[in-house]
Amino acid sequence: MNTGSLLLQQLINGLSLGAIYALIALGYTMVYGIVKLINFAHGDIMMMGAYAGYFVLTAMCRDAGGNSYTVTIPALLCAFLVAMVFCALLSLVIERFAYRPLRNAPRLNSLITAIAVELILQNVMRILPFVGPNPRQFPTMPLKNFTIGGGVSISNLQLLVIIASAVLMLVLNFIVNYTKTGKAMRAVSYDLGASSLMGISVNKTIAITFVIGSVLAGAGGVLYATAYPQIEPTMGYMPGLKAFVAAVLGGIGSIPGAMVGGVILGIAETLTKGFISSQYADAISFSILIVILLVKPTGLFGKKRTVKV
Repeated sequence: MNTGSLLLQQLINGLSLGAIYALIALGYTMVYGIVKLINFAHGDIMMMGAYAGYFVLTAMCRDAGGNSYTVTIPALLCAFLVAMVFCALLSLVIERFAYRPLRNAPRLNSLITAIAVELILQNVMRILPFVGPNPRQFPTMPLKNFTIGGGVSISNLQLLVIIASAVLMLVLNFIVNYTKTGKAMRAVSYDLGASSLMGISVNKTIAITFVIGSVLAGAGGVLYATAYPQIEPTMGYMPGLKAFVAAVLGGIGSIPGAMVGGVILGIAETLTKGFISSQYADAISFSILIVILLVKPTGLFGKKRTVKV
């Protein structure tokens, strides 16, 4: 494969990976835009979604001998639905009992609580008898590659990831910009106190924001496990951190920024693996975070805000 074909192949791989990062980053940026909280447990909500999808697929797609799985589109759609609903309910519990009591506390308290929730989710999954600490093979559809030309190919799983991510992002864009709920979310993001005075239920709006972000994380978990078919209780840690980098890169608090940041980060990571070394992929990802904080702390789509004292 020549350099041009390798570049195109890595761009396709990066778009697929970046779409997953973008889905997870949207949860970070939405929650931060509303309550100024970095929800570090978000990557582990993605992990919970992956496990929910795993149990659905193993129950629906097991063969007569119980040893292998044939994943179908209806079963995968069912796994998506269950993962998203489960993550939505989980986010409601976390928001109500972990974050809401600390809403008026110093931000450091909420940040420490988010890290604690992350560790709780990981370790609860490790000790559950039907989960355990050992990795599990995630059932996926049979891999099929479609040749574009010049040795460049795209798989059916990559197409699934890209198309599903694009559809979910379009749905989110519609909700935020064209619905009453989206208008309430934008109002609370702009001025929480004034929104409350205007009759908007702030607690309900914040809870809905957590739910929408977690629904996207649940879908991202199933997509990530489909593309990289192995799951374990700590699998959400690194994708969660990289999604946070993507959110900061795009401008945390900006929904378009999270989408663009995720794609840029995914492409940067796959180009590093293709042209330098896979050992440097994580280092490059976090170097991007340092550079963007030094050069443009507000991110690509972020706006400077003047704070009056």
